[in-house]
Amino acid sequence: MSSHKLNVILCGTGTVGGTLLSQMASQQQYLLNDRRLDLRVVGVVDIFNILLNRDGIDLTGFTLDGFRESFKQAPQSSLSAIHDGVLSMKRELTLAGIEGDGTVFVDCTASYDIAELYQDFLSAGISIVCANKVAAAGDIDAFRKLKKTAVEQDVKYKYETNVGAGLPVIRTIDHLVTSGDRITGIEAVLSGTLNFIFDTISKDVTFSQAVKKATVERFAEPDPRIDLSGVDVLRKLVILARESGYDVSQEDVETYHFVPGEYFEGSVEDFWQRLPQIDEHFEKLRQEVERDGHRLKFIAKMDARDGKPQCSISLEKVDVHSPFYSLEGSNNTVILHTERYNPHPMMIRGYGAGAEVTAAGVFGDILDIANV
Repeated sequence: MSSHKLNVILCGTGTVGGTLLSQMASQQQYLLNDRRLDLRVVGVVDIFNILLNRDGIDLTGFTLDGFRESFKQAPQSSLSAIHDGVLSMKRELTLAGIEGDGTVFVDCTASYDIAELYQDFLSAGISIVCANKVAAAGDIDAFRKLKKTAVEQDVKYKYETNVGAGLPVIRTIDHLVTSGDRITGIEAVLSGTLNFIFDTISKDVTFSQAVKKATVERFAEPDPRIDLSGVDVLRKLVILARESGYDVSQEDVETYHFVPGEYFEGSVEDFWQRLPQIDEHFEKLRQEVERDGHRLKFIAKMDARDGKPQCSISLEKVDVHSPFYSLEGSNNTVILHTERYNPHPMMIRGYGAGAEVTAAGVFGDILDIANV
């Protein structure tokens, strides 16, 4: 019985990309033997180096440290080299008759420039799987064009990990909407990082120490201001609203900041030096919340009961009756109110941050393209 064949070009060798590469290497033989999927990594690229091989990169005996060291010897990269190299690889695979079930470009970066390549790749018949949120939360017309092109070219544009890491949020909403249900509201804790921070704060752990711990544990971005600004949650809410069938852009979301604006100015080093200055404020807030029997949660909301979505993100105090009250660590919860799931909504809960679960979610999207 013949096997399926899928060619993967991975962009990004950082925390998520490197973890994904390790997962693909460890599962490659199992997929071939048990699922009849020949998963071939034909390219690994980033802003420094570019490695492309139509016969596949040998992952036998793979170690991430070893690969990263050898990858440094690959030719120098650039945005144009990535663009032209990926398109050239697609043509080579097609002409050689070894494209199999297709070629997929996997974006594990957070780059605006890489996201701008999606349109050309989809137009050339290359599927896209991305952890990068930029395209799905960006200009709505450009986003619509990406989805339209994917359909026209009979390829896939998948971005499940844009919202809940490995949680099946996007596909669940897609199934609901496609089957004729209507999403009337969303309530969600969408930042495993912020949930971890506010769950970690205590009389012994200050706000700045909790932020540092989230960074060390790799729940937070290297620049934690991205998380603290709420922009990550804002993007996720925009994506959820769009998947629910509403034309929502980032400027439509009402945002309530809990860290003063001046902390987002200057360098990351400046930020770390100044951050302890607001520890006293958060300690007073913590004591107040604890006294009242509440907990702090950063919550995203969409209310579309009247057909026009009202979206907001804010830090809120929740009591014991809230479904978010017991949410611990880096977990996320997404509550979907729909016409069918009424009055009892659907709830999706689990880890919402971390390289392992995010990489696994990306891997799941890749396997979905291969239909295994």
